[in-house]
Amino acid sequence: MAFAHCFLTVPADTSNFHTATSILTRPFSSSVSSSFSSSNLNTCRLSNFPKNLRIRHKASVKAQASDASAAADAFTNFKHVLLPITDRNPYLSEGSRQAAATAAAMAKKYGADITVVVIDEKEKEAYPEHETQLASIRWHLSEGGYQEFKLLERLGEGSKPTAIIGEIADDMNLDMVVMSMEAIHSKHVDANLLAEFIPCPVLLLPL
Repeated sequence: MAFAHCFLTVPADTSNFHTATSILTRPFSSSVSSSFSSSNLNTCRLSNFPKNLRIRHKASVKAQASDASAAADAFTNFKHVLLPITDRNPYLSEGSRQAAATAAAMAKKYGADITVVVIDEKEKEAYPEHETQLASIRWHLSEGGYQEFKLLERLGEGSKPTAIIGEIADDMNLDMVVMSMEAIHSKHVDANLLAEFIPCPVLLLPL
């Protein structure tokens, strides 16, 4: 069976993070994905299409709307969010700082817990500024009004960050992953594998 990724742009109702973000939800069957946009549908004369085609298209539009609604509901229905840190900047990259601020704002607003996972292919001993980075993570989360969080370190394992994120999200039954598009642009995270490995919605923040 073929699968398609669902990227949705939804409004966020807090001033503490960007007003437009992308949510990557779990894969859904391409058989229910619409071949027409709503704007294209308005310009088509449906009377020219066979009745069974119109019924199938109507069902697919409803299925897409359902996916959109489910993704938007994720903003209010989550209780545990994962914040992956894949860069090794001791003071965090711009994208990681943005993701930390967003995760803190959302967790504080909706009463959710935060788990931070620091991922790198090298061992902790190979990175002398590791403790500085952990202090930076704590500072940025506290600046967002969030003082307590769980910290995981997955260092020197040789596994791809995407697979590690998916494993943790699955094992801990997490409700959402918050990360910056910077992690994808920098090749730390493989966008093609996100929906395959991660069992919950992923909030991707634009740079």
